[in-house]
Amino acid sequence: MGDRLKRGIVNPVNLNQALERVYHQLGSILPLPDGLSDQQQAALGVLLDQVAMATRLLMATRSPAQPLAIQPTPGFSQPWSWIDYVSCGCLITTLPGAIVAGNQLATQLLQTEQSSLIGNCLSDWLTQPERDRLAHWLRQTASTGEVLTLETRLNPSAARWVEVELDCRLVGQVDPPHLCWSIHDLTPHRQAEDRLQQLNAELQQQVESQSAQVQKVLTFDSMLKRITDKVRDFLDESQIMQAAVRELTLVLGLAGCNSALYDLDQGTSTIRYEYTSSIPTSQGRVAQMDRFPEIYNQLQQGYSFQFCSLFPNPMRGHVAMLACPIFVDPQSSQGMDQAVLGDLWLIHHKDYVFSEFEIRLVQQVANQCAIAIRQARLYQAAQGQVRELEKLNRLKDEFLSTVSHELRTPIANVKMAIHMLKLVSTQERRQLYLDILETETAREAELIDELLDLQRLEAASYPIHLALEDVHQWLPKVADPFQFRTTNRGQRFTVHCPTLLPPLTTDFGVLQRILSELLNNACKYTAEGHEIELRVQDSLCLVEAILMPVMVFTVRNQAEIPSDELPHIFEKFYRVIQADRYKQGGTGLGLALVQKRVEQIGGIIQVESRQGWTTFTITLPTQAREARR
Repeated sequence: MGDRLKRGIVNPVNLNQALERVYHQLGSILPLPDGLSDQQQAALGVLLDQVAMATRLLMATRSPAQPLAIQPTPGFSQPWSWIDYVSCGCLITTLPGAIVAGNQLATQLLQTEQSSLIGNCLSDWLTQPERDRLAHWLRQTASTGEVLTLETRLNPSAARWVEVELDCRLVGQVDPPHLCWSIHDLTPHRQAEDRLQQLNAELQQQVESQSAQVQKVLTFDSMLKRITDKVRDFLDESQIMQAAVRELTLVLGLAGCNSALYDLDQGTSTIRYEYTSSIPTSQGRVAQMDRFPEIYNQLQQGYSFQFCSLFPNPMRGHVAMLACPIFVDPQSSQGMDQAVLGDLWLIHHKDYVFSEFEIRLVQQVANQCAIAIRQARLYQAAQGQVRELEKLNRLKDEFLSTVSHELRTPIANVKMAIHMLKLVSTQERRQLYLDILETETAREAELIDELLDLQRLEAASYPIHLALEDVHQWLPKVADPFQFRTTNRGQRFTVHCPTLLPPLTTDFGVLQRILSELLNNACKYTAEGHEIELRVQDSLCLVEAILMPVMVFTVRNQAEIPSDELPHIFEKFYRVIQADRYKQGGTGLGLALVQKRVEQIGGIIQVESRQGWTTFTITLPTQAREARR
């Protein structure tokens, strides 16, 4: 039966024909007045569904300008009953707008009851501007019969607005004429549109944010590349560090940026490099790190942190700061004496908070700065070693030249003496050349002995022999040979040695060689008529907070060593050539041997040269236990 009903209303000419067919078929399946069987109830449900289908098909396929033709059909008590089967909100109004019928969907949209709907005007649910538009519509539809569409807002309650689309059609063949309103709820559609716009705005914001972030990343990467290129291409620490603080200030929009280097021995942090845009400079400022343990303890442990000043800085005011250490890995510091080299300070306005991305960027810059400082210091150390090697090479060449000369001179004199011994016939002349031969061989042996002594002293394998003696009685053994020499050269030699000196325990053979070398140098470099002094005295010296008895030997001569030469006179092979007035020459080993021998017997040697005098002071412990074996 359902199929038969469908075939009867699929292609109706008008709604009257469709409803009439349904009415007759409904009468054929309802013969019993006592009630409906289950099969009849099912058929009735299908029939009502097909009524709704017919109505929708007619509404969709009819020409917009064609009036909706509704005629009363036998069996229907009301001509507007069919609107209950329309799938959208539907109202029937008079031409002035008074509502005469409405389906359930319309009452739901208007949030009212069916009984309250009838008799009211559609304009009651519109705002005043929309009411004017509605009046215009009513007149236009009544005069032309055209289907008009209006998007508006219904206000069923003060708390809610409903976006709707109103389709208005003239209902013909009804006296008086009426209007049929189709109400389509646009609220879900509007909400979807609003949500879509919101999502589009959020997406646009995310795109802009991501674009800005990508641009920032590219900017930061470019800055880091410039710093890395400088680290790669230059070994000048100052040039690289100054470029780093400048790049950070400009790229991050800082008020200023500075870099300080640490001196852990002195416990100081000194600002060496700085670039500022809106704050006073602090370059050269030295901070004692122990006065700010809450800051420098963290930095020395390799931690970065940011903070803002609670009290205004006298020069900067209230600012936000980021501190980042410059440190190298202790496992790969390649001989550097400290892992934390310094720090980077970034200064911004007081309300600024450095992001994690910016902190990581600054840490990468700090790593590049650490590499730059390490490379520069290693380069400086390498250059210092190169200079030292060049100096040693030069000293070696000078030593070889001097030694070869010193070795050749006695050999030449020996050869000459031997040759003359073969030629002379008198005993007197023969004795003269034998004396020359003896002197030159002794000179040759002395030079060789000095070289061997120096080697043994440096290897700490030279034995010492301690003895206890009276210095007043022993000293003439050293001084007397120089009395004759200084007299021949017109020099004045004086010795000052108190008779009541305490006995001294030391290796007197080593001490004699020390004093002889100093007196020999004094004779060599003192002009005629000038003075040479040898003075001995006992004294007390503070050793490890204890006063200990010592013996002080002083050799003074009236000559001055240039100040730039004085720090080097104890170096091996070093000679003050211009001060050798008598051109006696030497190997440059004398004072180096003196210093080593003084250290060997547990003493200290010092030298000063000023106001025309040069003074060597040797301080020795008086007790054997003080001497170093």
